[in-house]
Amino acid sequence: IEVSYSEVGVALCQRKYTLDILSDASLSGCKPSDSPMDPLVKLDNEKCELLHDPEKYRRLVGKLNYLTITRPDISFAVSVVSQFMSAPRTTHWQAVLHIVRYLKGAPGRGLIFRDRGHLHIAGYSDPDCLEVTGYSDANWAGCPVDHRSTSGYCIFLGGNFVSWKSKKQSVVSRSSAEAEYRAMANVTGELQWIHMLLTEIGFSATRPSTLHCDNKSAMHIASNSVFHERTKHIEVDCHYVREKVNCGELKLVHTRSEEQLADIFTKPLRSGRVSYICHQLGLYDMYAPT
Repeated sequence: IEVSYSEVGVALCQRKYTLDILSDASLSGCKPSDSPMDPLVKLDNEKCELLHDPEKYRRLVGKLNYLTITRPDISFAVSVVSQFMSAPRTTHWQAVLHIVRYLKGAPGRGLIFRDRGHLHIAGYSDPDCLEVTGYSDANWAGCPVDHRSTSGYCIFLGGNFVSWKSKKQSVVSRSSAEAEYRAMANVTGELQWIHMLLTEIGFSATRPSTLHCDNKSAMHIASNSVFHERTKHIEVDCHYVREKVNCGELKLVHTRSEEQLADIFTKPLRSGRVSYICHQLGLYDMYAPT
């Protein structure tokens, strides 16, 4: 991992590692793709023939997995191709190469942690309080193989992007609200852990965490004290999120789908949407010409 210090802040990237991946895949001179995954491609276990050399698939996916440390924009695409490691097919290989071609567009892109005046957060009168903000989203029944949903979240600490995840849910959700609520429960646990970590190292985080969600039904479940028959099967998650809301540790905020930054961790997006979210997440290419 390459670390760069400047007046702006601290930047992390894996440019050399990315260039090595391009070289190993014989794509150093390829034309870049403008998104990590083609939104029109649906990968499954049946179409096309099996790869003659599955080991090269596993090696390349393993390298891409390590690259997600500083490249959260490829997290969803890598999580999808990682599901076919046991018996990869030619379509899966093409999807992996598509990710590598996307990396060609900005091999020096990475995370930047900006200097925001120590603990001062714009808009807050208390300079000793750190703002913790999360975005939660889910793609209901998005997997064509088993129709499970994909949860995704991203978390900002003091305005800097510090945590994210893209993961297929362990059970099939019977509604989009249920899928969204399971995703909310996941990010609530991560927000709670960050608060505990801040307290342990001596930083105050007295303000409630803010969680942005674009599903009003899921937000209603969190604020409604009455369980309906259709929500009993997610009762544990309901109790967990509602408890954090009622005790003042979590504040739910509805956000428009267009402003949902966790979108990139739940589904393949087109180039314009990818560029917008990468900019909002604060991904930065330290090698880009100024």
